[in-house]
Amino acid sequence: GHACPIVSLGSTPTAHFAENLDGVTELRAGVYMFFDLVQHGVGVCAVDDLAISVLATVVGVKPEKGWVLVDAGWMALSRDRGTASQRVDQGYGLVCDEAGRVLEDVIVSQASQEHGILAIRSGSAKNMPDLQVGARVRILPNHACAMAGQHDFYSVVNGGSPEIDARWERIRGW
Repeated sequence: GHACPIVSLGSTPTAHFAENLDGVTELRAGVYMFFDLVQHGVGVCAVDDLAISVLATVVGVKPEKGWVLVDAGWMALSRDRGTASQRVDQGYGLVCDEAGRVLEDVIVSQASQEHGILAIRSGSAKNMPDLQVGARVRILPNHACAMAGQHDFYSVVNGGSPEIDARWERIRGW
C-alpha cells in the first residue's frame, strides 16, 4: 500500500453525524460555522442555529397583493432555491424581525436583481405582519455560501444586540 498521511473529509452533515473520526486529519465542513436553510431542511440544525442573515429595509408595501417589498434581491440573497425540493420550500429565504425572531411563514417569495417580495408561504393561514416602510428585517439564506459570496464584508453581531462587534472582510480567490 501507499502511505496516506492526510485523510480529508468535507461535509457539514458529516461533521455532525459522524460517530468516529479516528484517522481523519482534516474536516472541511463548508457551511458548518453559519448553517443555512438547506442544512435545516435535512435535519442538521435548527433555524435558531443559523448564524448569518442579510439585513434588509422595507421599501414598499402592497397590502392588496399581500406583499412587502425590501431592498434585497438576488444580488444580496443569491438565486439559490435549494429548499424548493425539500419538505418545506423557503422561497429565496426565511424572514425574521431585526432581532432575528422568525416571522412565521413569511418568506421571500420572489426576487429581482435589487428587490425581494415578502409574502406569506402558500397554504398558510397566517397574516402578513404589519411591516411599514423603513422597518428592517433579517433574511436567512437557503445557501449560506452563495449568499455570503455576494458581499465584500460581514458585520458581526452578538445575539439579539444590534451593536456591531466586528467586521470580517471577505477573502477572495483560490
